[in-house]
Amino acid sequence: MKKICVLGLGYIGLPTSLLFALNGNKVIGVDINEQIVETINKRKVPFKEEGLEELFKKAFDSNNFYASTKVENADVFLIAVPTPLDNEAKLADLKYVKSAANMIYPFLKKGNFVIVESTIPPATSEKVVVPILEKSGLKVNLDFDIVHCPERAIPGNTIYEMIHNDRIIGGLNNRSVEFAKELYSCYVKGNFHLTDIRTAEICKLMENTYRDINIALANEFAQIADECGIDVWKAIELANKHPRVNILKPGPGVGGHCIAIDPWFLRENSSKSRIISLSREINDSMPNYVISKVKEMLKGVNQPMITVFGIAYKGNVDDCRETPALKILKLAEKEGFSIKIFDPHVHKFEYPLSDLNTAVKDTDCIVVITDHDAFKHIDPAKIENLVRNKNILDTRNILDQSQWEAAGFNFNLIGRGKNVS
Repeated sequence: MKKICVLGLGYIGLPTSLLFALNGNKVIGVDINEQIVETINKRKVPFKEEGLEELFKKAFDSNNFYASTKVENADVFLIAVPTPLDNEAKLADLKYVKSAANMIYPFLKKGNFVIVESTIPPATSEKVVVPILEKSGLKVNLDFDIVHCPERAIPGNTIYEMIHNDRIIGGLNNRSVEFAKELYSCYVKGNFHLTDIRTAEICKLMENTYRDINIALANEFAQIADECGIDVWKAIELANKHPRVNILKPGPGVGGHCIAIDPWFLRENSSKSRIISLSREINDSMPNYVISKVKEMLKGVNQPMITVFGIAYKGNVDDCRETPALKILKLAEKEGFSIKIFDPHVHKFEYPLSDLNTAVKDTDCIVVITDHDAFKHIDPAKIENLVRNKNILDTRNILDQSQWEAAGFNFNLIGRGKNVS
């Protein structure tokens, strides 16, 4: 049995802690947020995730897990704190990673092991984390080891993917990666791929940058299709019949803590990132494109009100990190639109939230931002008498156009040009 101290009890750190605890390790989860620690120790799950509640209960029942605001002596220290983007400089903000390393080094002992799961730019482990840890008086590779093992799980399916996905482990020596492989093997069923630490750091960034570029291409295709009177959704479906083509779906922008941020981490120390930068520009401009479509639909409407369906960054989760909905709301305000929001999954946001009927009452345009399944089941006939003007813009292609048009709505879909029947 190893004693593992996990720093960061968010979307990755908490399930990681629970999985280690359920598989024979003593785990202390550390977070500087006292409310989160208190909530966890009261046996309450702090956020929604498929399977988390059951995992949470089993881990507490095993008596192998508890939460604290303070680091303790351990065999293994695992850093799973956020790495936000400095929006002004477009650089990785490493304050939480540095803080975690500073919390660890007073407790670091000879033979200890440090894992960094937080997403970081290449060389951060060596240039930022190791120097802080060596303030302990111990030397990396001689007295303690460090590896980078990036998570690759998606919200809504995090626990399953943590268990079944392959894991990349990068270290400064063979001993460290072999130790990490053995440690993670207690719950990971996927394959392990062992490499050096900088390669492990860049892999996660490359994976998400690839997806960001693909989405940017799809978004540009959608805008071209709008101009040409073509249905981009049908065109993408047909293009993807090619055995070597896999175009992703267009949408209102890119959100989440990975795809919208990681490309910036990859380009921050390089001048060779023109495609990456352009893709970020395209995806970050999609909220502006959405608002331009809304303005077109609301020509001639005095004091327009819009209703946003969905503020989570992806469907069927409550995660609003880097959501494009936020920029859409701010742009709408600048246009002088009144705003109401309906999201059945989100219960706390910086804008007020409403139930369905309240949100659509007297609205002039419904704008679907998030692809929640719940929106597919809304019966437009039941809300048609509540709205002031029957306009709807679907940015995700999740609604049944014929059903909404049968209820008298002017239905618009991003990427489906006006000439499409």
